[in-house]
Amino acid sequence: MTRTVLAALATGTFLSSAACGVGGGPGPAREAAKTGKVAGEITFRTLQLKPVFTTYVQGVIDAFQRKHPEVKVKWEDVPGDGYNEKLVADAQAGALPDVVNLSTDSFQLLGDRGMLADVARLDPQIAEEYVPGAWEQFKLPGKGDSVYAYPWYVTPEILTYNTDLFREAGLDPAKPPAGVEQFFDYAEQIAARSGGRYSAFMADPKGRLPGDWQKMGVPVLNGTKDAFAFDTPKAVEWVERMKSLYAKGAMPKESLLKSDDINQLYGAGKLVFGPGSPGFVKDIKQNAPQVYATTRVAGAVTGRLGHIGIYAQSLGIRKDTPHPDAAAEFAKWVTNGPNQVAFSKKATIYPSNAAGLADPYFSDRGDGTDAETLARAVGAEELRSAQLDANTPVQWTSQVGDAVVREVQKAIQGQQDARTAVRKAQEEANRLLANAARK
Repeated sequence: MTRTVLAALATGTFLSSAACGVGGGPGPAREAAKTGKVAGEITFRTLQLKPVFTTYVQGVIDAFQRKHPEVKVKWEDVPGDGYNEKLVADAQAGALPDVVNLSTDSFQLLGDRGMLADVARLDPQIAEEYVPGAWEQFKLPGKGDSVYAYPWYVTPEILTYNTDLFREAGLDPAKPPAGVEQFFDYAEQIAARSGGRYSAFMADPKGRLPGDWQKMGVPVLNGTKDAFAFDTPKAVEWVERMKSLYAKGAMPKESLLKSDDINQLYGAGKLVFGPGSPGFVKDIKQNAPQVYATTRVAGAVTGRLGHIGIYAQSLGIRKDTPHPDAAAEFAKWVTNGPNQVAFSKKATIYPSNAAGLADPYFSDRGDGTDAETLARAVGAEELRSAQLDANTPVQWTSQVGDAVVREVQKAIQGQQDARTAVRKAQEEANRLLANAARK
């Protein structure tokens, strides 16, 4: 598998590039009602799964059509570039697929425009089949218990680190950091002991926020969830720590402003903490076996919340699909336990389906020495109790993230003080949120 495909599977990277700022759409579509007859031709759109997963996906489709011979599934797979813009354009043209692959970003984009069916209404009992943290991902603010997509595959946070460099920095590999503040303490010691030969972690403020703030107890939104409220002493403390660590060499200088190849840096022994993705461990095993041998896996840094964030993909149903029975049954088929387990064995992903996650494949730790096997087991354990409070709220769009990061970067580089950066970031974030509400 290419790194590009792995990245898309693990984090939905391609889906987050344009979550906001796309033009408005037509009024809400009419809600299709089930007829009790599973029949008709439906279109199923996925994101960049061909050619790597063609055999798997086509096999799932063929099996469904054998079970429901009156249904014809037309599969289309599209590239990642401009995916969100294409979704909106199709919605405006009345050409949205019946079943469509969505991330939390793109689901919000269509859900806010009233283009997705409420799957909790279509299938009132279906919620119990999915991991709670994944099911909850696809609710919208102000919409009560409505859920606008069936959870598909998910990826949890984990912690990966180089034990040789850990020891060299005077740290105990058996005691990985548990909270954000402790993580920063470790990074400071690493910077002091490394002599510039390696760094602790990548700066990557866009990737770290708002997760780090949430784990430190920073309220990202106010109580009514209609305004950002992260301008707090704790958020300022985070910026000040990042500034100090940046100056001390705890992170590569270039990683503040651009996205370096973290796999390459970690694989070259230049970084203590690797990416928090199980897929990364597989990549290192294949491409840097010497560093892989020193890699250890632990549960994600959680901080005060005690919970992790998860990255989730889903299948949305076009609200006015002419074949709601077929569309809903197909989405449930694709996301059922056996099909999700089979997919997870072909890619470094996890089922959102609770029965699928209970498969022994995800609990096997082997002899406890292989990092890839451990990563799979650790990630599965975390997913079983994953909650939403460490996930990025839907109000934190890509535009909001970019605006916050711009101010934070200035402070980390010493161009403005941390308090000013957080204040200005919140002001801009709330301006963007207000603008989005008026569309």
